[in-house]
Amino acid sequence: MKKSGSWKSQSPSRLIDARIKELGDWRGKLLSRLRALIKEADPEVVEEWKWSVPVWSHDGIICTGETYKNVVKLTFAKGAALKDPSGLFNSSLDGNTRRAIDFHEGEKINEKALKTLIRAAVALNKSTAQS
Repeated sequence: MKKSGSWKSQSPSRLIDARIKELGDWRGKLLSRLRALIKEADPEVVEEWKWSVPVWSHDGIICTGETYKNVVKLTFAKGAALKDPSGLFNSSLDGNTRRAIDFHEGEKINEKALKTLIRAAVALNKSTAQS
């Protein structure tokens, strides 16, 4: 994303909007759809902008939304601790903490499973925040 003098003063939601618009291709449309699914799964989600990428949090980071040339990646901060019965995680599988889902152009999103995973991440964040 192009940095202007006022980018730091913009809200995270506006920065995410700008990233989606800037991409202008399948990646922007996909990131927009993933964002909507995250908000549907957790209406109390907080949008943030860290490390020059969108971040969604609720009592801690749920996931980040990174865009690359051939993939849109959702990286779950505590993904290794989440059950993934639908097998959505397909990237960053070797680490002890994070897990990611790489979405490629034209792939169908298992929306129900993704929302379940997001809700599980929120529940995990809440349980560790209260500890």
